[in-house]
Amino acid sequence: MATEYGQGYGLYSTPTGHPGRTGERRHRVPAVLRAPVEGRTWRELVYVLLSLPISILLFTYAVTMVSLGAGLLVTFLGVPVLAAGLAGCRGFGALERMRARGLLGLDVAEPEPLRMKRQGFVAWMGAVLKNGASWRSLLYAVLHLPWAVLAFTVAVTVWSIGWSLLTYPLWFWVFPMYAGQDGIQLYGDGQHQIYLDNPFEITVTALIGLLFTLATPWIVRALTMVDRLLVHGLLGPSRLATRVVELESDRGAVVDTAAADLRRIERDLHDGAQARLVALAMDLGLAKEKLREDPRAAAHMVDEAHGEVKTALQELRDLARGIHPAVLTDRGLDAALSSVASRCTAPVQVEVDLTERPAPAIEGIAYFTVSELLQNISKHARATRATVEVWRTENRLMVQVEDNGVGGADVSEGSGLAGLAERLDAVDGILVVDSPAGGPTRVTAELPWRAEQTR
Repeated sequence: MATEYGQGYGLYSTPTGHPGRTGERRHRVPAVLRAPVEGRTWRELVYVLLSLPISILLFTYAVTMVSLGAGLLVTFLGVPVLAAGLAGCRGFGALERMRARGLLGLDVAEPEPLRMKRQGFVAWMGAVLKNGASWRSLLYAVLHLPWAVLAFTVAVTVWSIGWSLLTYPLWFWVFPMYAGQDGIQLYGDGQHQIYLDNPFEITVTALIGLLFTLATPWIVRALTMVDRLLVHGLLGPSRLATRVVELESDRGAVVDTAAADLRRIERDLHDGAQARLVALAMDLGLAKEKLREDPRAAAHMVDEAHGEVKTALQELRDLARGIHPAVLTDRGLDAALSSVASRCTAPVQVEVDLTERPAPAIEGIAYFTVSELLQNISKHARATRATVEVWRTENRLMVQVEDNGVGGADVSEGSGLAGLAERLDAVDGILVVDSPAGGPTRVTAELPWRAEQTR
């Protein structure tokens, strides 16, 4: 599988704007001053205000259904009631994820789906009861109520105090006109009363309100951080389920890659060495027939067949080298990469700094990665020099290939680099491409380090 950088060394990336300014907005007003009127602040406040009635509904439903189901477990009716309660909690969890996505900007993936080995209501009940996401949704419904009460109380208190004190100069006249007192009563007993009624006290009150108003968005933001943790931790997929999905995807990528390699080997054998061997057999048969009649012509045909044998052997060596070269097995990455670098059109400096050899599978992927990248340098880069560096960092094997070519390499879907990235991802590896238009290009591959076992 050739790793193509695209037409003329890559799909050239055309910048659409100045670097570092995409998606950025520079504000002249500091964040602390504009936060009280920002849309994000009001969305988070609405989220906190809605959390209380929604959590009351969730808590009531969850406790009622679970209590009813647990009480009826002595009969068969308790199982479907409990399953229905958990299914309802899963549905409310989906609504909570939508609410968090719309108001908090928190995008949480759906939890692992129900896995049913067969169809039917009984199988569905068993899947709901055995699914961890169902019980996490129930736990969310129970735990969210006390937190929603606290968050609602704190948010409403600081918000109302801040805005009421900040706007006090606009409405303090209500007290003497309608309440029969000079202003907000700060202190009072049977003999003394202190009211906020003179200009200085009104100004100080407004300044205190300003401090509360400026602090309210950050307090609400801190409160919603707990909601983010609850939604992400209890209503999203578990780490184990996420890892299972990743492994299933990686397994599919490995299977597809192996199938593609087998098709490539079959095609190369069929179109190359096999065709030459068939022609060789025919030429030798004709030479055998002409051996008595025309020995000179037979000798010429044998000589041509000898050349075909050499060509077929070279094609078989190249094919074997593309699968797993013998020099890699015998002498390791340093010798194998030096060998593949010698076939590159540009001079390549190879530096391998490893005190021990990695596992054969990791070593083979590292060799394949460098081989593909150097092959693309030869085809597309128009480079005059290149470097290959391999080293170990803690539990990771690092491979870096750099050239001074035309650049513009892009890991877009459908390109050869995307296929190489998928191959690395199948073993928890990472491919990072830094290739601005005009070059240079630096491709870094990161692989998990596994030490070599007995070969």
